[in-house]
Amino acid sequence: MSNSDNAPALPTSEVSGKAQSYLVLARKYRPQTLDDLIGQDILVRTLRNAFAMDRIAQAYMLTGVRGVGKTTTARILARALNYERDGLPDRPSLDIAELGRHCQAIMDSRHVDVLEMDAASNTGIDDIREIIEAVRYKPAAARYRVFIIDEVHMLSKSAFNGLLKTLEEPPPHVKFIFATTEIRKVPVTILSRCQRFDLRRVEPEVLSAHFARILEKEGYAADDSALALIARAAEGSVRDGLSLLDQALTMAEGRLTAASVLDMLGLSGRDAIFDLLERIFDGDAAGALTALGALNERGADPTLIISDVADAVHALSRLKVLPGAYPHDLSADDRARADRLAASLPVPRLAMAWQMLLKGIDEAARAPRPLAAAEMLVFRMCYTAQLPSPADVIGELKRSGERAPVRDSASSAPARDSAAGASATSGGFEPARSRVLSSRGSEAVAAEAPREAARSFASFEEIVEKVRAARDIMLQKALEERVELVKFGPGFLELRLLEGAPQSLAPELAKKLQAWTGERWIVSLSEERGLPPLGARMRDEKAQAKEEIRKHPAVKSILHHFPDAEITDVRKLD
Repeated sequence: MSNSDNAPALPTSEVSGKAQSYLVLARKYRPQTLDDLIGQDILVRTLRNAFAMDRIAQAYMLTGVRGVGKTTTARILARALNYERDGLPDRPSLDIAELGRHCQAIMDSRHVDVLEMDAASNTGIDDIREIIEAVRYKPAAARYRVFIIDEVHMLSKSAFNGLLKTLEEPPPHVKFIFATTEIRKVPVTILSRCQRFDLRRVEPEVLSAHFARILEKEGYAADDSALALIARAAEGSVRDGLSLLDQALTMAEGRLTAASVLDMLGLSGRDAIFDLLERIFDGDAAGALTALGALNERGADPTLIISDVADAVHALSRLKVLPGAYPHDLSADDRARADRLAASLPVPRLAMAWQMLLKGIDEAARAPRPLAAAEMLVFRMCYTAQLPSPADVIGELKRSGERAPVRDSASSAPARDSAAGASATSGGFEPARSRVLSSRGSEAVAAEAPREAARSFASFEEIVEKVRAARDIMLQKALEERVELVKFGPGFLELRLLEGAPQSLAPELAKKLQAWTGERWIVSLSEERGLPPLGARMRDEKAQAKEEIRKHPAVKSILHHFPDAEITDVRKLD
């Protein structure tokens, strides 16, 4: 909830007996006018223009995170819509610094014509029927009947449907104001009938200045760094920040200091975080664990420590591209240290650290022993800090003059051809296509394909490739795994069927070959043993190719620097 620096305390309804009971800062400094809102300049400017031009919407949708001022803004709007004071025109106005005829009752949530409903506890169609029934009646005292529905996203589907017609064409004396933290859960049919305002998170610098003004009014002194820590912990929520400020003041002994705020929040100072980060990037596992343990002994939660380290890595990364863009809570000494760290760390190392920290935050949050999870994360980060980056390895290889293996001549052995850069296709390893395979008995003979066969298919492998391209999955798998090639020639194919092969394979394949080539093909079946199935040969050749590649000096160097790396595929170089 946004807050006012000069807002009056709530009225006498808050008084108990003769002395007023303690009022928390979030309520004491609740905004009373749009000018009191902080961090919502766009909303204020838009509403002022709309009221000045008499373009007031029939329904408003206020959305944003907790504590940024949605409900407060709704009440201010209700006051403005019904603002009446002697000597002023009878029209809505946002100039409501002085209390009007209805203002006090609206601020106390007790005005008969301004009805507030919490949709979290009134979710059903029956609750909406009460509103629809009340809409029919004109206001009893004020200018408009205003319905404020908080957490509107929690209404049921039937409740939303029941509200649609009334929301689209409400009587002229009715205004709706909705507030929600989950705008995506509100049906688009409802959103399309409302004027939407997205209330922003308040910037830490704005929050810190706001807290300083409030403490001055309250008669307290505080260090700027202490207020900056509270503003950072509030994450853009004014209400959360004021609640933390209330808590911190109970620990202040004359002056609110950064040390007392750190103890209260269980956070770690920037200096200690930079110490931990330096040891991690230096690969000093022992020193990093000692620094982590010291922070934990001071009461810092391990998950928050990791989160603070991630914030520091983010700050250093921003400094790499935006020099001088320091977080607002950094002291002069911390800024100088951040500059030194940012200058010494390359972007890839910062990016890798960021990814590891994000994963580590989740691990620590779910772990039965968060400190153990944090320590394991530090171990991993220290280990990876000692490894060269891929760019460093590639640069080292280039400087050493190593070259990638060159493909042997066509007369080389098939296995060596494959190792030098065999081709991979969607179906697996693709062997050389310039051979014709035939078999007599148990001996396989390789012969050059006749020239005239080049007009159709030069090899059995080309036939399988064509079947694969035609997306005939069943036939492709049968030819790769369920047959042995016995003989191959122009317009002729002899195969041995293995277990699981379809009996219709031969006539089906012959028909397809004739359709593809325009020539008559004979596909016969044989009991003779042929070459091993094509799929088995492809797998063997790929395994041989991987072994040949593994022996190359360049690959051996990469595997040495990255022992967990694997060769997953071998492809032909273009």
